[in-house]
Amino acid sequence: MVITYHSGNCMKISAGDTTLVFSPISKNSKHLKPTNFGADIVFVSNNHPDMNGVEQVARGGKEPFIISGPGEYEVGPVFVSGFLTNSQYGGKEMTNTVYTVVFDGITVVYLGALSDTKLPSEVLEDLDTVDVLFMPIGGDGVLSSSEAQKLAVSLEARIVIPMHYGEIGEKDALKQFLKEAGAEDLSAIEKLTIKSKDIVDKSGELVVLSS
Repeated sequence: MVITYHSGNCMKISAGDTTLVFSPISKNSKHLKPTNFGADIVFVSNNHPDMNGVEQVARGGKEPFIISGPGEYEVGPVFVSGFLTNSQYGGKEMTNTVYTVVFDGITVVYLGALSDTKLPSEVLEDLDTVDVLFMPIGGDGVLSSSEAQKLAVSLEARIVIPMHYGEIGEKDALKQFLKEAGAEDLSAIEKLTIKSKDIVDKSGELVVLSS
């Protein structure tokens, strides 16, 4: 599995011939550069131009399967559960979908534009093991750096990857998040390549991906 970050809340995961994208960026976004690659499955967590650019990932002959809300899905080798939560993104009440995805033998949890540190009970019941956690950290309608760190610890994720900072969110959000995690000297990497056997013994490892 190869994971890359494409600014905002946009995360890309590839394994074999299958590519997933979470919250692709629309060309109507006022803050972020639109997503520009093809995907097989697209997850929309929040109906905002910064996170709902499904038209941007129909590239290279790919017509993606779109998942845009709560429910259970099975798409080829990918098993998905979506749970309804809240978001204050854009300064107003919005719905947000948290996704748990089992793909390539790895359980990924994508929190989207989550603004509430208290996850619904059905989410917690579904989370046996969190291998990779995509965590918004930028405040301004999503979790703040300190809230994000506390939630990451409580979920006992093996690998935590922050998102929603830089062009959007509060200034110095990443710096503050790293400080909260005691990892001020951590450097960003271009991509994360992992196999299920490589992460069994990990606990709370923080990975920052450059966008």
